[in-house]
Order: sequence, then structure tokens, then C-alpha cells
Amino acid sequence: MKTLINLEPSLRTDLLTLFATGLLFWISMTSLLPVLPAYIEDLGGSIQQVGLVMGCFAIGLLASRTFLGDLADSRSRKLVIIIGTIVVTLAPFSYLLAKSVPLLMFFRAFHGISVAAFTTGYSTLVIDLSPPKNKGEIIGYMGLAVPIGMAIGPALGGFLQAATSYASLFIVSGCCGLLSLLLSLQIRENKEESILNPKIKSNNTRTYLKLIKEPALLIPSLIMLLIGLVFGTLVTFLPLYIRSENIALNAGLFYTAAALASFSVRVFTGKASDRIGRGVFITVSLICYAIAMILLAMAKNPSSFIMAAIAEGVGGGVLIPMILALISDRSYPNERGRVTSVCIGGFDLGIAIAGPILGSLALFLNYSQMFSLAASFAIIALVIFLTQSNKNIKSSLRFATGKEADIYAL
Repeated sequence: MKTLINLEPSLRTDLLTLFATGLLFWISMTSLLPVLPAYIEDLGGSIQQVGLVMGCFAIGLLASRTFLGDLADSRSRKLVIIIGTIVVTLAPFSYLLAKSVPLLMFFRAFHGISVAAFTTGYSTLVIDLSPPKNKGEIIGYMGLAVPIGMAIGPALGGFLQAATSYASLFIVSGCCGLLSLLLSLQIRENKEESILNPKIKSNNTRTYLKLIKEPALLIPSLIMLLIGLVFGTLVTFLPLYIRSENIALNAGLFYTAAALASFSVRVFTGKASDRIGRGVFITVSLICYAIAMILLAMAKNPSSFIMAAIAEGVGGGVLIPMILALISDRSYPNERGRVTSVCIGGFDLGIAIAGPILGSLALFLNYSQMFSLAASFAIIALVIFLTQSNKNIKSSLRFATGKEADIYAL
């Protein structure tokens, strides 16, 4: 935290305003996580339809990522953040109007635009504002908005749904989004250091097609795709898994435990990665994801689910900020919006196809087997990172274990 305290007052204020915006955004978003699958089921949706509706969220993400990445690079990071907060404000209220599965699919896709916009704008602006020598540390601190939001949101959502009604939850979620929108209007961009500087903008511009073909960015995108499949399985089927097994556990507490674990590791991993590299932390995070899914596949009591939540929280708490730091190391300032949309878009795609694919397999697999399959996705991601994260297998293995610098860093 010393780094934040020593920043220029104006920069520190900008970062704190941005953090508060992010915190409210994620409280709004995650308060619905433990409740929506049950809401869909209570409206008459089958397991397959639950998967379809939840998957539509990422369809909205994917459909808007490219446009929003370009908008962040060509116009403004702040504008893209504002778009995200507007959508996160409106979407929960739209669920109150949805009384059928097709309407829920439409509004869920609309809701997905919020994350595409907010994560693109937020991540790129954080990178723009971060001093180069402390980039990993600042990204780690600013990323705490996610686990803190996830510590509050799901627990709040589960409590409101149990104590009052679905309607109360949707209203509270929308109000949190509105507060986030109001704060986002106060955010300031450092135009001199951003991609909007014409001297920077004229050089080193790579198209989306060229970015996708670059191994330096393709491998992180593929890792995010596989972990998106893991996370999509978790978000879609965990509440139903707990319900089917008659486990005495509020699904929101799973996300809260994961968020607390995520918070605990983000505090120090960002700073450490500035010294010893991003690779070893990404490796550890992928191992944690695999362990979490294996624990869920075998879980039979509340303590087993909480242990899995802690492992998943550590994995997510390390992976996302480390991937963001890694791709910022490997990209030019004028293309950060597009690079972020490409790599995080892999995560979106994984979430998009996890629900429908795993939902269609529900006729043949039980929930335990679904999480075993999710564990295999994490293990495949680990093998790919260990062997393909740098220019050859030897360099990849050394980078992934913290013994060699990133050859792809610009």
C-alpha cells in the first residue's frame, strides 16, 4: 500500500474513484450469481435452459468486445466505462419484466455488454495510470474491487432472495449499478499518457487479425478460454449442484469464501510479479483452478465446498491480474483496448459455451462429473502454459516456473 500512498494526490484520487466505481459495479453484478440459476428454474426452465440463459450473458460480451475495444482505443476509456455502468444499472430491472425463458435470454445477453465495456475500460485505464515500475502492484491493488465485490455481492444476493424476494434483489442490484454510474462520471483520464496521444497513436498499430495470430497474445487468450469454460461451469451449475445434493450451504457463501481468498493473494502477488515475473504466478493459479474443480467433484458437505471455494478464489485472484499484466507487457499503449478485448474475450467465449455445452451433457453427466470435466480444462490450460507461453518449450517452462524473463515483453 506504500506505493499508493506515495503517488501524486491527483493520481491517487483518480485511482480511488475508479476503484469505488469498480467495487459498486461488481457488487451489482455478483449479487445475482447465486440466485439467477434458481430464478430461471423457478420460472419453469429446465437444466438445459438454465445453461442457455446463463450462456447468453457471454454472447452479449462477445458481440460487443471488438467494438468496445476499438472505442476505448480511439475515443475514451471513460466512455466505455460509462457504457458498462449504464447497462449494469438497467439490466437487473429488466429481469423483473422477464416472465419467460426467451425474454430472460435476451436480457441476459444485454447484461453481458456491461462486463465487456467495464472490464475493457477499467483494465486499460488502470494500466494507463500505473507507473511502469509498479504496474503489476497497482493492477493487483485495483483488481481488489472484484474480490471485495464478490465477497459482498453474492452474500447480499443470497440473503435478499431468502429473506425477501427476487424483486428486492433486482432493485438493490440496479441501485448499486446506478451509484457506480454516478461515480464513473467523475473519473478523469490522463490524456497525455494514454493512447489518445497522436505521437503514440501513429505507430505500432496492429489489427485484430494480427493480434490474434501473435503467439505472445494467442496463448494467454487460449488460457483464458479454457478457464472461462471452468468458470462458466461453476457459475451455471454450482447453485443447482448444492440444491440437488441437499447441502446446508447458501451458494452465496461459496462466492464470498472465494472472494476472501482472492483478496488475500492479490495484496502481495502483484508487487512480487514486478520483481520475479508473471509466469510462476500464472502456473500456480492454474494448479489452484484444477484443485478447486477436483474438490467440487468430490464435495459432499459444506466444508468441502468451502475448501473448493478457497482454491478457486486463489486461482482467480492470481490469474486475472497476472494475465492483464502479462498482456500489457506484450502490447503497445495505443492498442491496449484491443489487446484486452482479444485476451479477455477468450474468457468470455469460454463462459458463453460452458453453459450450453455442459447443459446439453446433463442427460449423460451428473453435476459431479461436470466438475471433473471442468478440472480437465484447467489441467489442459496448465500444460499449454508450461510448454507454449514463450518462444520454445524450454523457455516456456523456465518462464512458467519463474526462472526466465518474458521474451515477448516489449
